[in-house]
Amino acid sequence: MLWKTYRDQFPVTRNLVYLNHASIAPLCPPAAEAMRQFATDVQEYGSFHYPDWLNVYEGIRTATARMINATRDEIAIVKNTSEGIATIANGIDWRPGDRVVAFTEEFASNFFAWKYLEQRGVKVTWLSIFDDLNKVDEACRGARLLAVSFVQYLSGFRADLVAIGEICARHSCLFFVDAIQGLGVFPLDVQAAKIDFLAADGHKWLLGPEGCAALFVRGNRLEEVAPSEVGWVNMAKSADYASRDMTWRHDAGRYECGTLNTIGCFGLHAALNFVLDIGVERIGPEVCALADRVWEGAKAKGYEMLGRRSPECAAGIVSFRKAGQEALGKRLKDAGFITAPRAGWIRVSPHFYNSPDDIEALLTLL
Repeated sequence: MLWKTYRDQFPVTRNLVYLNHASIAPLCPPAAEAMRQFATDVQEYGSFHYPDWLNVYEGIRTATARMINATRDEIAIVKNTSEGIATIANGIDWRPGDRVVAFTEEFASNFFAWKYLEQRGVKVTWLSIFDDLNKVDEACRGARLLAVSFVQYLSGFRADLVAIGEICARHSCLFFVDAIQGLGVFPLDVQAAKIDFLAADGHKWLLGPEGCAALFVRGNRLEEVAPSEVGWVNMAKSADYASRDMTWRHDAGRYECGTLNTIGCFGLHAALNFVLDIGVERIGPEVCALADRVWEGAKAKGYEMLGRRSPECAAGIVSFRKAGQEALGKRLKDAGFITAPRAGWIRVSPHFYNSPDDIEALLTLL
């Protein structure tokens, strides 16, 4: 049981019962320490250790590639998941009549980016994430791109990326995944799922800082997505400040237009390695077991549960509500339980360092 090993490493457990990792997670110890050390180093030495910064950027690319079975050349460092989504949505050379398949239950960043394309003559076919795969297959016929979240932010429904990827590949439909609510908890293989594009920030299940994310662009798709933000770092000769050569970088670094969030990069690099060292394949079952306890306990107390839950589609997010319990979120927070009120629901999202006792204490308060 991972919580027995790691719980004491998270100081937040001494202050709160923190069950809100689908929003903003506490920093894991290596991420917090890496950022502290970087801040001290820059305070005392300025840019003297700049080569170390470059090594950390490279480390993010290689660690992310390892986590999703990609290559480092296919990874760009961006500010957040939204920027990653926008990079793809704005970078493709859309033609009037092109069609995108998207899902109504998405978080706003994976909704508005595609909805906005309607102003450019792109049509959007809206599905429900709970539609069966036959309906997804039908919608993908003739579509140019499908966009879906690995795990839905409110219901916690985990998509079958391999099955959807097979459908997309069969219909020559580009496949984009917003992975922020699943990366670091569940294994994700962009080769097995035939994913073309993927974006994920580090401040949720990866236990890293805000404002630092990774964007995956499959190597053979680089020429299909033009950089929508142009600066000096996009260019192949960016190290030559006097160069005016506008040849793009040969890798996904072409989507990095300027100076990166370096202190955030130190934190994200450390967080990625922390999760990889534990093993994503070990984290998922424990997160799901804790979330299962929430689901069953809240359901037994008469709460309405959002979505459906099974071993195939379960994740670390559970949302529930009950008439007359509108003040529940505040009552939980006042008692030191951090959850998230979302659209009239209480969303609970435990991580591997939470204990079963945390869940039992939550259920006692319901």
